[in-house]
Amino acid sequence: MSQKRHAEDGKARSEGGCPEDKKRKVPSLKNAILEVMKMQSSVQHLMEPILEPLIRKVVKEEVETALRKHLSNMKRNFEKELHPFESRSLQLQFSNALSLPVFTGTRIEGEDCSSIQVALVDGLTGEVVKSGPESSARVEIVVLEGDFDGDEGDNWTLEEFKNNIVREREGKKPLLTGDAFLNLKDGVGFVSEISFTDNSSWTRSRKFRLGARVVDNSDGTRIREAKTESFIVRDHRGELYKKHHPPSLMDEVWRLEKIGKDGAFHKRLSRESITTVKDFLTLLYLDSPRLRNILGTGMSTKMWEVTVEHARTCVIDKRIFMYCPPGPQQKSGVVFNTVGQLMGLLSECQYIPIDKLSETEKVDAHNLIGTAFKRWGEVVSFEDESSLTGGSSHLTDVHHPSSPRTETNF
Repeated sequence: MSQKRHAEDGKARSEGGCPEDKKRKVPSLKNAILEVMKMQSSVQHLMEPILEPLIRKVVKEEVETALRKHLSNMKRNFEKELHPFESRSLQLQFSNALSLPVFTGTRIEGEDCSSIQVALVDGLTGEVVKSGPESSARVEIVVLEGDFDGDEGDNWTLEEFKNNIVREREGKKPLLTGDAFLNLKDGVGFVSEISFTDNSSWTRSRKFRLGARVVDNSDGTRIREAKTESFIVRDHRGELYKKHHPPSLMDEVWRLEKIGKDGAFHKRLSRESITTVKDFLTLLYLDSPRLRNILGTGMSTKMWEVTVEHARTCVIDKRIFMYCPPGPQQKSGVVFNTVGQLMGLLSECQYIPIDKLSETEKVDAHNLIGTAFKRWGEVVSFEDESSLTGGSSHLTDVHHPSSPRTETNF
């Protein structure tokens, strides 16, 4: 019995173990923490020289970026305080007028054959906006109704502008062909090669306008669109019959306003051998009533005035002519230009310009010009009017005829 108790006690001591032995085998938490701290200190000493400059650089860049944004916002807010409506005053503008008339298939140009220019301007000052994101905006050229003015003149809304954009007719090509987009640079851009594919006769006003609007305006700033004056677009085939401004002397007479090619007035003039603008002007100066009678009552007074005014814009060369009627002395005569317009008189070898003549002298001189055209062989020519004002020595032989010229039928 005693032996059995001793055996169990031994077993219990063997399984439980000695407290001192157990303490030696398990490492303490304190030691573990100390070891980690030692390792952290070593790593910190190694990484600090590497990480510190990098962190400083990143922080510096972020601070500078934030500062720039803050200063920019302050400046914008300050400008808005000075000009509270400036953010809404930006507008596009066509800087030059269009070259008219406009025909389908022909490049749309500005005056003097220049490119059409579009600019972004400040509505308050009228100056071109050369800086800021808007100054490099992308712009689209569109076609507008010719009668689009907006409910309040130039203060139309974006919706009004969109509603007046003209689309192509069903089954037709887009109204504009070519590059209808342009990019502003320093607030200015130029329209590239664009042309119309259809005429404007089918629209409600029978006219078009060109419009310009900013696309991809990400910041939402309202930039008012631009529009040109209204204009008619004619079919290209009409260009063959267009009027010349100004006409030339040798243009066919139907190039004058209100005289249509192969029309009634053209046929009336042709029957009287009036086939060129020069013929028209000559009869206008020699016998205006006869010319008016040839055109007949079908040409109203208003139409007559328009035609005559257009004809008188013709560029006439500086050459002048002189006719001295037969006589013992032949020292007096009449001076006129190539279409029979009175320029002055020659009296005793002295030239007197028209502004120095009396009304009676003008009537007599006009009659003398009619005689000169009938007796063209006795007419002499000079390079210009100054040839007659430089002295009289070269006028003593004015009776000698100039180079032969085909006589007119007038």
